[in-house]
Amino acid sequence: MLDFLRFSWIDILDILLVAAIIYLLFRWIRGSTAINIFIAIIIVLVVRVIAEAVGMKMISSLLGTLIDMGAIALVIIFQPEVRRFLSSLGRKAGTTLERQTFLQRIFPAWRDRQMDTHAMQEITEACREMSTLKQGALILIQRKNSLEDIIATGDRLDAEVGRRLIMNIFFKNSPLHDGAMIISDNRIVAARCTLPITERTDLPARYGMRHKAAIGISEQCDVDVIVVSEETGGISLVRGGLITAIDSINTLNLLLGEKTE
Repeated sequence: MLDFLRFSWIDILDILLVAAIIYLLFRWIRGSTAINIFIAIIIVLVVRVIAEAVGMKMISSLLGTLIDMGAIALVIIFQPEVRRFLSSLGRKAGTTLERQTFLQRIFPAWRDRQMDTHAMQEITEACREMSTLKQGALILIQRKNSLEDIIATGDRLDAEVGRRLIMNIFFKNSPLHDGAMIISDNRIVAARCTLPITERTDLPARYGMRHKAAIGISEQCDVDVIVVSEETGGISLVRGGLITAIDSINTLNLLLGEKTE
């Protein structure tokens, strides 16, 4: 009856690996709405293991059936978390592989799109003026990932980056002001684009929908997102789900000029 208490090195390694996976999953979805469901699943799994260990065949069979039937439902429930995890894993793998010169030739989309000095200056000056006027803005700068799905949600443009054009687009009465502007290869390629909202629930109350949208897209794609708050006029740069408050235009220039890893 107590055979389950006899452990081998393989059993200990198995337990440690499972514990590490559970810890990583918990840390990954911490702060999201899926955390309560994840805890419930862990409880069900623990109860099933205990039931199998002590020989409670009926309850073990019942819980096993419940887990098997709920596998597909769990994929649906955790879809945002699964997508975010796979996207992050793919970005990290891509960052490692893109350092290989021959792979960069085969997959040119892996190259990091760097802005020229003129385009960067126009963007930062537009942000400075919009900050002074407390004119809200959401500017997404493409790095490595394709943004065709996001671009398709707005109005396509093909315009040179200029401070006056940026300010006119985000002017409150402009038909294109509501949504995000997409900048790629030193061109304004789209405006009024819809971005995914982050699932995080641990964000400060001062962050509005623009900040949540900026975090949401930066969690899924390798992009830089500039947010100008309509309430405070504050400027923020969002990269990889992290928000950096900008204290000066020089700081914004330096951050935008960095090569992402």
